[in-house]
Amino acid sequence: MEFFESIGYISTLSFLTIFALLFIGLVPSESTSQLRVFALWLSLVIFLYSLTGFFLIDPSGLFSAREGYSWLTGWNLDYYVGVDSLSLYFIVLSTFLIPVCLLASWESIKYRLKEFLILLFFVELCLINVFSVLDLLLFYLFFEAVVIPMFIIIGLWGSRLRRIGAAFRFFLYTLAGSVVMLIALLYIYLSTGSFNLYTLYDLKYPLSIQLPLWFAFFLSFSVKIPMFPFHVWLPEAHVEAPTAGSVLLAGILLKLGGYGFLRFSLPLFPDASAYLAPFVFLLSLLAILYSSLTTIVQIDLKKIIAYSSIAHMNYVVLGLFTNTLEGVEGAVFLMLSHGLVSSALFLCVGFLYDRYGTRLLRYYGGLASLMPIYSSFLFLFVLANMGLPGSSSFVAEFLILLGGFSSNTLVGTLASIGVVLSAIYNVWFFNRLCGGPVSSYLERFSDLNKREFFLLSSLALPVLYLGIKPTYILSTLHLPLSFLISI
Repeated sequence: MEFFESIGYISTLSFLTIFALLFIGLVPSESTSQLRVFALWLSLVIFLYSLTGFFLIDPSGLFSAREGYSWLTGWNLDYYVGVDSLSLYFIVLSTFLIPVCLLASWESIKYRLKEFLILLFFVELCLINVFSVLDLLLFYLFFEAVVIPMFIIIGLWGSRLRRIGAAFRFFLYTLAGSVVMLIALLYIYLSTGSFNLYTLYDLKYPLSIQLPLWFAFFLSFSVKIPMFPFHVWLPEAHVEAPTAGSVLLAGILLKLGGYGFLRFSLPLFPDASAYLAPFVFLLSLLAILYSSLTTIVQIDLKKIIAYSSIAHMNYVVLGLFTNTLEGVEGAVFLMLSHGLVSSALFLCVGFLYDRYGTRLLRYYGGLASLMPIYSSFLFLFVLANMGLPGSSSFVAEFLILLGGFSSNTLVGTLASIGVVLSAIYNVWFFNRLCGGPVSSYLERFSDLNKREFFLLSSLALPVLYLGIKPTYILSTLHLPLSFLISI
């Protein structure tokens, strides 16, 4: 395998993020306008620099840009990072969503703005590293460190009095899975003397050892996705979180579990993954069918999108464990697509909440005649959420179902039912919100302003582009994903 020399791509991204943290920390808290402007420009610089990764990555290699620094030499622990196309897409998605979150919070976050901005950049720093570290211990540290700022964001800037309970539920569910995973990491280190991913990829544990280690990793990753029955924290966390918190949760944090399965569980424990694939299929199908049916009876706009996110993320898990290249590529593509579509849907709900102060569905109706531009964007993202041809989600779901049928006909058939249910709840959701007579509650109304129009446009364009021309991403993912599922 050929590698480029280390060029410091991740180090530079991390340095820029740390600089943003420190710079925002030096700006007086009273200077709210300057804080917003500085934070936005810094986040855009970080995003634009992250795009340079496309010039560094060799699609034929697993990690094209690598760098390492000594950390605890006596313990054989190093800060070792690398980026391949799989990592790069999630890093770019992370750096893209931070300015989106900043613009979404431009007028809604007024309390402790400085602290809010610092937490956003801290989340970004953790995400950049969690998608690039090649050391299991460092992955674990960054993987769990993301929980801290999200816990604070939900608890301090949530919308209702139940936000504290939602924040603690999110924290405790994640902590429970983390403790078990930490025990597995210690066992791996004591048996191998290393956390280095390249060293561990070459080791082959017997199935009797792989099974308990696999379950330890599974518990932590399945909580993050979340899978049935660990999903109960997500709807409540979304409802209580501010719009930016919901965008971060749905757009990128839910992808940490899927990325962990693909980067660690499947290649490190291949025999256990194949042996327990029917068990994973069962849980995924239960989650898809349960969350899809539950979505139909929700009355809170955020809960509707939250439960639909559970269904989509369990399609991701199903695709990952089909052990087919089509299924795995579809799973990664769906993670990227869902990061854009779900973020846009939460923004749409946030815009309504900022105007009318409620997310209850019964207060809305007839928005198509009152807010035609808003309704047009919402219609586009609802179609993408149901996987209509021409959208990014269609490509992803088609590949996952293709992998499902190749792996097991029954699994593919049952997963197809979820696609039908997705169409039902998405059409119902849009019709209740935008169709019919105008609700008497909507006495005052205004369509999208320039900031909101720009935000939704920036998400709509890649959703359409990836749906029409997905070949570039799929071609660059082909070899890295082939390597990970063939170890």
